[in-house]
Amino acid sequence: MTVLEALKKMFGKSEAEQLAPVPSAPSHAPGHRTDAPQADRPAPIAAPKPDPQPAPAAPIAAEPASSEAPKPAKPRREPKPKAPVIPWKLEDFVVEPQEGKTRFHDFKLSPELMHAIQDLGFPYCTPIQAQVLGFTLAGKDAIGRAQTGTGKTAAFLISIITQLLQTPPPKERYMGEPRALIIAPTRELVVQIAKDAADLTKYTGLNVMTFVGGMDFDKQLKHLEARHCDILVATPGRLLDFNQRGDVHLDMVEVMVLDEADRMLDMGFIPQVRQIIRQTPPKSERQTLLFSATFTEDVMNLAKQWTTDPSIVEIEVTNVASENVEQHIYAVAGADKYKLLYNLVNDNGWERVMVFANRKDEVRRIEERLVRDGVNAAQLSGDVPQHKRIKTLEGFREGKIRVLVATDVAGRGIHIDGISHVINFTLPEVPDDYVHRIGRTGRAGADGVSISFAGEDDSYQLPSIEEKLGRKISCETPPTHLLRAVERKRPQ
Repeated sequence: MTVLEALKKMFGKSEAEQLAPVPSAPSHAPGHRTDAPQADRPAPIAAPKPDPQPAPAAPIAAEPASSEAPKPAKPRREPKPKAPVIPWKLEDFVVEPQEGKTRFHDFKLSPELMHAIQDLGFPYCTPIQAQVLGFTLAGKDAIGRAQTGTGKTAAFLISIITQLLQTPPPKERYMGEPRALIIAPTRELVVQIAKDAADLTKYTGLNVMTFVGGMDFDKQLKHLEARHCDILVATPGRLLDFNQRGDVHLDMVEVMVLDEADRMLDMGFIPQVRQIIRQTPPKSERQTLLFSATFTEDVMNLAKQWTTDPSIVEIEVTNVASENVEQHIYAVAGADKYKLLYNLVNDNGWERVMVFANRKDEVRRIEERLVRDGVNAAQLSGDVPQHKRIKTLEGFREGKIRVLVATDVAGRGIHIDGISHVINFTLPEVPDDYVHRIGRTGRAGADGVSISFAGEDDSYQLPSIEEKLGRKISCETPPTHLLRAVERKRPQ
């Protein structure tokens, strides 16, 4: 069978027959090129020769009418017109002067920054903001003593943003050369500071980035390589990783902030912080701000090394977290603490509760027992991977988790509105930690309740806590029904 016959058999009447007879191709030796089409693919279609007088086109047969009715054409959806962008003016942000209060207007901040401050609903400065900004906006170094929840984060962020907006960036710099550096001891605090920074910079065009351990290193590196970094917020360990690899250069840092310096001392981060600071410009060529909940001798020695003629701002913390918080102490045996915790939460139907314990193993044990007994609980400690910590905080913020059990280190810097109750399963060993713990409730003017369990192992901490608060806290015995045994849930 010839090639042509094979094609006929495969494809029926070939176009070659419709046009003109094609002579059979002579056989060739193997390997000799032939123009005849191969049997495994259709022959190329030959173009017909044009007639001198083109014949009239043959009528095209009409397609058989479809038995189905034609579908109506879908109406065309017109795109919704975008709402016109109304230009913002400082005159839109009206705040009347009040005696004893400082307005952000009084500092002559940039319109972009004032716009963001209005969006956040900050008409007046907190005491630490009013005092710190008076020094830092003039370019001075500052040391501030204040707890979380006092507005110190916004104070140093406003200083940074103002400095970066007033000073044009260098014409040539690497992507990984931040102009402002903020170092904080915990991942949660870094994430919270970065969120506040993003809120305050949203009209400025400044870029905020974070480096924290426990997160994907390559993902953080890609973010760094994608755009210039203006403000970098980081934990010491992860920042050193990037710096030692040569991905981050700190020689262009104009403003450096050390937040919660006392906590960094407690966690042993100071050697790493020293390494980082050595990579920045000399202290005479940068502005340095240091914040701490306490002014211990060690903290003041660090401040002396890293700052130049700093202004010192101290905010009394006696009533920072306790004004709106109703405080209770239950005298209870250690063996009865879990029963009291479970019955308080379960009987009252509390929906957003934070429980503090002193050790990671205590946190894990409490959370496991609550989950076993049907309470939607989660834990937050240094043993929990970072991606899970972030997911846990989001679940707690959204109300999917009722009870969050945490250590002081992991819980520090958590800013979640709507926490109705804080329970101190064990009393903290440091009075400042007590103030911090109960400050997780009663935020933004809301009322809150704190309940502390004082057992045989930790009741000795009460006098120092009361001294810190400047008042006595009544201690009572819990009602008998709150100490009843927890009924075990039968498996379904």
